[in-house]
Amino acid sequence: MTAEAVSIEAVAVDKPEDLNVIIGQSHFIKTVEDLHEALAGTSPHLRFGLAFCEASGPRLVRRSGNDPELVSLAVANATAIGAGHSFVVLLREGFPVNVLNAVKSVPEVCGVFCATANPVQVLVAVTAAGRGVVGVVDGAPPLGEEGEEDVAARKNLLRAIGYKL
Repeated sequence: MTAEAVSIEAVAVDKPEDLNVIIGQSHFIKTVEDLHEALAGTSPHLRFGLAFCEASGPRLVRRSGNDPELVSLAVANATAIGAGHSFVVLLREGFPVNVLNAVKSVPEVCGVFCATANPVQVLVAVTAAGRGVVGVVDGAPPLGEEGEEDVAARKNLLRAIGYKL
């Protein structure tokens, strides 16, 4: 067995601040249609675009969605990442917490690397065989530990936006 050179690239996801992104890995061309159906079924108000990088055959960036701007942006991000079997979903008028279980329940989905509104970088390993996502950098490091006031503020926020009673 011989060692092979590997380099790591940090690919910044290009998105406006008002968008959320889900980045994951899947394994089949049917992913595009199944993710579309899963997302469309979560809310009539959700706007989304998605793109999936094929890993074999014609190796196209497959796309779908109900918002042409988001579809175009998802394609641009998936192309920049360029890792086989990776997918990018961009969301507007909805949040990952509302769609993540539907996305993860798609049979072709192997895993989700991130679901965030933060600035995010995708860490891509590059070898002679191709490109693969090895992880993400999602947000900045912590500035400290929450205190009692922070705990109260967190709990109040979750109740104010309807996630807890």
